[in-house]
Amino acid sequence: MTALTVAAPSAPNLVQSVDWLAIAPVVVTAAVALVVLVADLFLPEPRKRLLGWVSVAGLAAATALLLPLRTGERTTFCLTGDPTACSYTADHFALVVQFLVLAGALVTALLSVTAVRDARMPAGEYWFLLLSSAAGAALLPASRDLATLIVALEVASLPAFALVGMRRGDRLSSEAALKFFLSSVTATAVSLLGVSFVYAATGSLHLTQVADRLEEVPGQLDTLAMAGVALTLVGFAFKTAAVPFHFWVPDTYVGAPLPVAAYLSVIGKAVGFTGLVLVTVIAFPAYSDIWGPALAVLAALTMTLGNAAALRQSAARRDGAVRLLAWSSVGQAGYLLVPIAAAAYSDRDQIGATVAYALMYAVVNLGAFAVAALVARTKPLQRIADYRGLYAERPLAALSLAFFLLCLAGLPPGIVGLFAKVAVFRSAVDAGLGWLAVVMAVNVVVALYYYLRWTALLFRGPDPDADAPEPADREAPAPARAPRPVVVAIAVTAATAVVLSGAPQLVLRFAAGSLFPQ
Repeated sequence: MTALTVAAPSAPNLVQSVDWLAIAPVVVTAAVALVVLVADLFLPEPRKRLLGWVSVAGLAAATALLLPLRTGERTTFCLTGDPTACSYTADHFALVVQFLVLAGALVTALLSVTAVRDARMPAGEYWFLLLSSAAGAALLPASRDLATLIVALEVASLPAFALVGMRRGDRLSSEAALKFFLSSVTATAVSLLGVSFVYAATGSLHLTQVADRLEEVPGQLDTLAMAGVALTLVGFAFKTAAVPFHFWVPDTYVGAPLPVAAYLSVIGKAVGFTGLVLVTVIAFPAYSDIWGPALAVLAALTMTLGNAAALRQSAARRDGAVRLLAWSSVGQAGYLLVPIAAAAYSDRDQIGATVAYALMYAVVNLGAFAVAALVARTKPLQRIADYRGLYAERPLAALSLAFFLLCLAGLPPGIVGLFAKVAVFRSAVDAGLGWLAVVMAVNVVVALYYYLRWTALLFRGPDPDADAPEPADREAPAPARAPRPVVVAIAVTAATAVVLSGAPQLVLRFAAGSLFPQ
């Protein structure tokens, strides 16, 4: 008897290959976070300051691991049935934003080394939370499906809530953390609802597949898809501090430790803008007629309200310097939104202007917060008036802060700030958004006043009619010299800003080319 053998159909290979080099920057950051958390259990209290330097070294290593990826052609976690649909893509856009995030977190870590010790914050928890948030922020720009985007957004955000409230017993810190938490969770819930609507309309979460299927959505699902697109954008708009999702910013920045406020002002915004770019120009181009006008209006409202509020900050108000930087960051968010809105009217290469502007903004804003952290050591009330005569006390710090403020204002010698604003302005004009370009021009002029007012104060003599220092001033420590990590942070950001002003093409080249594979 002859046995008949029937060949069973081969099962599809469901095992996804993993490109470990592509995900190395994120993995290293997360691994160092776990190392710090475990080491905190065994290190005696006097030696826990080493955790800060381990974190600095880990972030430096993660940043260096971006160099082998500079070709920008790696993908991983792809569908076996559709190799073009991947969950992680290390393209040029992802690498530039990851560099911004990891380098910004590195500067934040330098500022935190001294702050954690002086404020008696729990070292292990602080460094674990900072590294965890940085890992989530580094994951987000490489995410190419909606599920990974939301997970990365929450991994970046949840530790930040705890970092804001890290100063135990401080009422302002606790209140800021609670406000930040409640508003952020609400925005995330709305975004998740939007993602569920998009999935129901398209049957996919991968951004490229969503884009293709939104082009052919059946008529009965069109309203559902439009609602999903609008709701998905809410969570990312919240992270960018776009009006009307900005109300958490000033109180959160004031209540948070200064290094955390610096982190939120740069890395937090990078997370939000990255998410907006990915869902708009990659996943939802079919509905650009919806999100384009909406983002244009949000950009106009955000820059106008942010600059108007910054203009109203009193020099004598407690925490006025931090509040001015907070409202200034809201105004800057409006400029960052302009090229994303312009991408709806022309092509997605417009978002290169957002990336170039974000790189400039990250350097100078972190530098401004670094100087603020230095001044706060002797003048903890953080009034703008406390910066009067800073040049006589700390000339290098005053010159650095003046340069940072001029870059933010877009005035020489801050050439990189001027050119970055021109790139954003040009993106609006090229897209036919003349009215938005006019609004931006008016806001740039308005912002000149409060930036120049603060800059001029640095070089004025001490006020002879100033009142006697308040008790909080007398109790503040007066160290003989500035802490070395803070000095390094100021020096690095100032040197980078000077180099970029001397060679602005280093960042402006991103505004001139495509960051996404064609």
